[in-house]
Amino acid sequence: MRIRDILRRKGDAVATVRPEATVRQLLAVLAEHNIGAVVVSPDGASIAGIVSERDVVRRMHERGAVLLDRPVSDIMTSEVRSCGPADKVEDLRRTMTEHRIRHVPVVEDGRLAGIVSIGDVVKSAIDELESEREHLVGYIQNVQ
Repeated sequence: MRIRDILRRKGDAVATVRPEATVRQLLAVLAEHNIGAVVVSPDGASIAGIVSERDVVRRMHERGAVLLDRPVSDIMTSEVRSCGPADKVEDLRRTMTEHRIRHVPVVEDGRLAGIVSIGDVVKSAIDELESEREHLVGYIQNVQ
């Protein structure tokens, strides 16, 4: 299975915020879309960084409520791991596990083309197992 297969099912919409948006505005986007991370992008196509709920919680613990009015660029992760639509889901699963990351932007031709979460990757594995199970059950029933 490829990353494009996940995007076909879930869609390619990606919530983004500009680097100068405040953390308060970021939280509004996370809540509005019921998501755990947002790509930081000055133009909706390039990637300046990524910021998650976890990033906000950790920085709030360090800096307090003053963080809410600071720019997202203060807390974002600048070195973002990304993948392409043709990449194997299995490879992404390994990368996400090894590097303890839960959201990976999908880039195609240098532009943001989607985002995949660890939940999407797990769902694809479950779907594959279910499909294999159905094929095996059908095979066994036909053999008997």
